[in-house]
Amino acid sequence: MKQPLLGTAATLLMMVLALAFVSLFDFPTFSGWVGFGLLCVIPMQIVAAVTWGANPGFAAGRPQPAKGLLLTVATFVVGLIVAAVTHATIGGAVSPPTPMLIMCAIVSVVITFWLAIMWGGWPFTATIKHPIAAGLVLLVAAYVINYALFRVFFDYRFMADAPVYIAAQDPKGLFPAWNALVFYLSCLAGMFFIINFELWPLTTVPGVMRQPTLGVAWTVAAIVLGGLAFYVGVVAMGMDPVAFMVRVPVPFIFGTIVVQNMLKASLFAGAKQPMKGILNVVAVVVIGELLSILYGRLAQVVTGALKPGPPTYDFEIWLATALLSVTFPLLIFYAEFFQFWPLQHASRPAEAAPAPLH
Repeated sequence: MKQPLLGTAATLLMMVLALAFVSLFDFPTFSGWVGFGLLCVIPMQIVAAVTWGANPGFAAGRPQPAKGLLLTVATFVVGLIVAAVTHATIGGAVSPPTPMLIMCAIVSVVITFWLAIMWGGWPFTATIKHPIAAGLVLLVAAYVINYALFRVFFDYRFMADAPVYIAAQDPKGLFPAWNALVFYLSCLAGMFFIINFELWPLTTVPGVMRQPTLGVAWTVAAIVLGGLAFYVGVVAMGMDPVAFMVRVPVPFIFGTIVVQNMLKASLFAGAKQPMKGILNVVAVVVIGELLSILYGRLAQVVTGALKPGPPTYDFEIWLATALLSVTFPLLIFYAEFFQFWPLQHASRPAEAAPAPLH
């Protein structure tokens, strides 16, 4: 099976598995413990897929599916340790996990993407020669940086009258928490926007294409793109930030994972930049929006009736969690760790361009 048929079949298979998994839980459990636990797994998954290239020493050379299983188990072990530590410290051992802890876990994914992809693991991979050690140090640094930024930017005083509010966990930062979270995700979508252009036009300036210059330039570009999208949608158009989140950045991020990681950028492989990037973005928007709408339509069948909008945003939380906390990691596990086994034999590598997580 070749691309894009391979990626299409694999994506549909993982979506079915993801929705079947979601159906096992009621909404409070899914949006609480299950969502939080999976969020703690994703940063380690990013390190394994990007910094380790899904081929660390302890798994290199093993045949599929043993290699994929070993990487998956290692990722979950680290993720569960992170979940236990952050729940006991940041979360104050409160059960179920509070909105503060869950949002802190969400943005830890963004920060790990930032360090692993935009900064290419620098300075950790440049100074620590052992790749496994470099990845683990990067992971710890991501959590430290994330928590420091979380304390600066997130404010939960708008929910002070809600039963889930715990004053001791509220950083009382600069911005209402939902706005800060949506801005983070918008900037992450900005990072993926640039990936769809294969870093063009940054690639036209050779001096930029090395770290840490690339990290600085890419970070600025992602913030500008994400900030512009946030301003247009939330400020200029007056959209509810959570509604904007599930209409714009979440589908765009999910669509990019499908186009770049599952289809291996095969749709427009023969095109040149910037036309290739434009076509990729169009495909990302169409695929991301259609799959987001599909998930939204299936929400009541899978989980039951969910109330949209404030103050609880049940539907929006379900949709974002189903797409990015469940389906997204399943797609990466299958494409990067299992290399599409058994749909694709390990000895027959994909013909398309490598995924952006490499």
